[in-house]
This record gives sequence, structure tokens and C-alpha cells, in this order.
Amino acid sequence: MREEGRVNDHPVRVSILGSTGSIGTQTLEIARLFPDRINIVCLTAGSNVDLLEQQAQEFKPECVVVGTQELEAQCRHKFGCPVFSGPEGLLRAASWDNTDVVVGALVGAVGLPPIIEAIRCGSRIALANKETLVVAGDLIIDLAARQKVDILPVDSEHSAIYQCLMGEQTSSVSKLILTASGGPFRSRPLDTFHSITRKEALSHPNWEMGAKITIDSATMMNKGLEVIEARWLFDIPQHKIEVVIHPQSIIHSMVQFVDGSSKAQLGPPDMKVPIQFALSAPNRWPASHPVIHWDAKQYLEFNPPDLNRYPCLELAFAALKAGGAMPAVLNASNEIAVDLFLKDAIAYAAIPQLIERVLNRCPDDFPHSMEGRLEADRKARQFTLELAGTANH
Repeated sequence: MREEGRVNDHPVRVSILGSTGSIGTQTLEIARLFPDRINIVCLTAGSNVDLLEQQAQEFKPECVVVGTQELEAQCRHKFGCPVFSGPEGLLRAASWDNTDVVVGALVGAVGLPPIIEAIRCGSRIALANKETLVVAGDLIIDLAARQKVDILPVDSEHSAIYQCLMGEQTSSVSKLILTASGGPFRSRPLDTFHSITRKEALSHPNWEMGAKITIDSATMMNKGLEVIEARWLFDIPQHKIEVVIHPQSIIHSMVQFVDGSSKAQLGPPDMKVPIQFALSAPNRWPASHPVIHWDAKQYLEFNPPDLNRYPCLELAFAALKAGGAMPAVLNASNEIAVDLFLKDAIAYAAIPQLIERVLNRCPDDFPHSMEGRLEADRKARQFTLELAGTANH
């Protein structure tokens, strides 16, 4: 009999794409809790070489990847294992021998090619990179089915839906209901949005996350991207996916069934729980993560999203409805717009305005292929910079 938490009678061999980011560092916290169940085999980072070196000293990976060839040359003797760099290095990490689980924790479309490579190699995917399914969800899910690869979501919302659907049939689903905190501006007067600062937008009330996803949470573009992800992850049509504002972030998402019943997955806002489940599923490993104390008074609030406050959510639904490469265009334009805001090149309120202009003007005649989606991504980035007047950005 196979021991719980092991694959092929050995500890789960895990490669982390993006080990120095928020999801990557929390994945390593899980690895610390289960040293006999998890073996870290590859770690990758962009430019945070100091933290990567600390991680490598602790976890003794079989390879590491850094962002550039220059960093690779500087770090060649720092890690005690092979060092690779750039996109080719990420592909090496994603296809490393005998890897059981690849954690896709890279931010942006750069995370798409290594996830494709990992699927082709037959590894389970613990997916935190939204762009993979937003840019090419139909193509990725088809490839995973052909390779018989499981994709387990790391996002708390999708992990909640995954858990609610365990043992259920897709035909019995009436609605998927994604919950959203509403971010830091859910009660801020709309006529003050023009003065929102970067510091204010980076102050999320419930979650500690990286800068880009924190801004996406404020605009609720993150929820729009999650709607697109859910469409492909769970094979549920768009009209059966809804979003509700739930400020407490206790219910991570819900599923309503055709008989009128609903299931919800609940827990404190702690990303380590869905990360651990993506590594252990279908098993649950005992851990001392925070829990809800049901003997204390609880108040759970739900409200429909105000699309005047969150126009990015409406843009995401429109891109999904348009289909083809338009979700890829949406995602790429959003990445550039958020980056421009974080660099004080555009105002907060200009983020959805810029994205909408790109969606309205960018052609959708890209080939129905992975190459076509990546070309749409490149074109949308260029177009966004041009429309923002920052083409040399």
C-alpha cells in the first residue's frame, strides 16, 4: 500500500518556479513542515539571488535558475548545484528528471512556457500563475488531458471550488460563486479614485501578496482573471460563474448545485492551506495552520460587485465572452498597465481605461495555437505602451 503523501513510494519531488516570491516562499514553509514528505529539487528566481542562495543552502536542490546569463556567471559557484538562467533555464527546471509536482508561481506570461513543458513531461501542476489559463486555458486543458496530467489550483478561490467539487459531477453544478474581498477601496467614494496612490492600492485589508496581484485585487482584475481560469479549470460555461463581495475572506468560494444545495470551503485567509492541499491532494496532511474558532461570534457579509467601482471585472467577462486571444490581450494589457501605475507613469483610474482602449482596438486575428496566443500577448503589450504614450518604457 502506498504511504499517504508519497508518490511512487518516495517523498514528493517538487520544483518551484518562482521560489523567492510570495507563493514560492510559502511553499517552502510547507516543505519545512513536512521534510519527510517533500523533497525540493529545483528552485528558480529572477534577480533576488541573495534569498535564492539562502533557500538553496537550506533545501539543497538539484538545480537552481536565475533570471539572466550575467547572474548565472556571477552565481555559478554559489549554490553547490548546476545553475541555469533565463527562459531556457526555466524549461530545464520544469522538465527536471523524476519531478512529481511543479509549482507554477511565476508572475506573468513568462510562466506559461515552463508550465507547458512540465505538462508535456507528465508532472502534476500546482498552479498559482493565473496567466497560464487566462492566456491559453483551452489549449492548456486539452494538453493536460492528452498527457493525463492533473492541474491543481493554488489560488484559494479555485482550491475551494476544487474541494467542493470532489465527488461531484459537472452536470450537477448550477453555479460557481467566486468570493472577493473587495480590496482596499470597496467603500471609498468613487469621486476620489483619481487620487488613489500606490501606497493606498498596495494596502490590502486581508491578504499579504506581491505588488502586482495586490493591485489586481484592488481593481478586481484578479477576480476577472479567476473567472476565466474557472471557466477552463472546471469546464463550466461563463454564464454559470458569478462573483460576490465577501469582505471577511472566510468563505473562499462556493458551488451551487441543481438541487438547490450549496457547498462552501471556509478558512482563515492563509495561502499555505491551498498550497499544501495542491501538494498533498487527495490527502490532507495534519498541520498547525490557523483555524476558524466557531465558538466565537462570526459575521459573514455578501454583496454584488459594483461594476462602476470595479470596471476591470466587467472587462474580463467581456474578454472571456469574445473568446479566442482576447483574454490573452486583456491579461497582457493589464500587466503593462499595472506596471505603469506602480512606476507612477499612469494614475490608478487609468488602469481600466487603458485596458479597455486596447481591447477595443487590438485585432483578434491571431492563430488558434500556443504561438498565436503568445503573439497576441506580445502585440497587446506593445499596443498598451503605445496607447499610454510610453512606447520606450
